[in-house]
Amino acid sequence: MAKKSSVEKNNRRKRMVKNAAPKRERLKAIIADKTLPMEERFAATLKLAEMPRNSSATRIRLRCELSGRPRSNYRKNKLSRIALRDLGSKGMVPGLVKSSW
Repeated sequence: MAKKSSVEKNNRRKRMVKNAAPKRERLKAIIADKTLPMEERFAATLKLAEMPRNSSATRIRLRCELSGRPRSNYRKNKLSRIALRDLGSKGMVPGLVKSSW
């Protein structure tokens, strides 16, 4: 089980990303628009840089939904390899057959 503080920190990042997404998209659209004057685009770049770092979507860490484990996760299932193996052995994951030989 991962530290509770690490999991909560990641959840806080998810909330910040959700709240700041519209503003970030607007600023990025201004920056990418080549028809606008350079000063306006530069001002948008500075505003984007002033925003909190944790409001960027790339700061979110993929963690296991059950254990909070940060490594070796499957994106499709949102589970770590260990949790997926346990659930697969119990027959809780449809279509997953644990191999044994």
